Amino acid sequence: MAGADASRRPGRLGVGVVGAGRVGSVLGAALRSAGHAVVGVSAVSEASRERAENLLPGVPVLEVRDVIERAELVLLAVPDDTLPTLVEGLARLGAWQAGQLVVHTSGRYGTSVLGPARAAGAIPLAIHPAMTFTGLSLDLGRLPDSMFGITAPAAVLPIAQALVVEMGAEPVVIEEESRALYHAALAHASNHLVTIAAQSAQLLADLGVQHPDRMLGPLMKASLENALSAGEGALTGPVARGDAGTVRIHRAALEQHDAPDTRQAYLGMARATALRALERGVLSPAQGEAILAALADTPADGSPGATPGGAPGPRP
Repeated sequence: MAGADASRRPGRLGVGVVGAGRVGSVLGAALRSAGHAVVGVSAVSEASRERAENLLPGVPVLEVRDVIERAELVLLAVPDDTLPTLVEGLARLGAWQAGQLVVHTSGRYGTSVLGPARAAGAIPLAIHPAMTFTGLSLDLGRLPDSMFGITAPAAVLPIAQALVVEMGAEPVVIEEESRALYHAALAHASNHLVTIAAQSAQLLADLGVQHPDRMLGPLMKASLENALSAGEGALTGPVARGDAGTVRIHRAALEQHDAPDTRQAYLGMARATALRALERGVLSPAQGEAILAALADTPADGSPGATPGGAPGPRP
């Protein structure tokens, strides 16, 4: 590890960042703030180079193999689908070094994806931040409020935990076989929240509301805070009230509006909400049946476009 600096304090590592995307640049900066030395970063796109310059000033931008050669800890912050090919390709080149810490930030994978590096004597760690990143310095202030899902062999699990604590966050152990479900949970919460906000904002904009974000912001923030503190006890709205007539009106309005993705998202989430409300006794069986009938692909009476009670329904 040619780039190791003997003048650093004991326990400090030379960190190489492979991928100066939104995650890699921020975590590299966080490790640097903890006293580690970032000895090199790979950055291909103009945006990545700019992030490296802003968050890791003075760190040389190098080819991937040169970054790995210099580093005692390699931080792989690359897209999920790229990770296995990258790790295997570098193994074929003989780039991995015995005793080197190899850390990836993918939520999808545990440490098995680092098998080729481990076969060369490297130490595999999976450290995934359960947070969304902008790639800006403000992300550093969010780390102390976040958790990281970590996976590592038992003997080196304390190393993964220590690295997360040094960045100011809280480590949570995720078993290797549970990584996919763990990542699905986070993606469902974060990515779909963005989609729902964007769809709702578009509907309001289509109606002529000039500042949809100002209308939705207080509502969505309060809903999220209430959901996190009170769980499904915070649920409000027509589904939770068993108001099937309102649900039918919503469906008809969305059907008439040219936004099929929003309509499908509304119907899907409303069904999921109704089923969970039924399971927890929030809705009576009769209320649940009425709500699900209003949301069904085929109306309850079997006729195209009809809804229970004879009310005009959406087009099929």
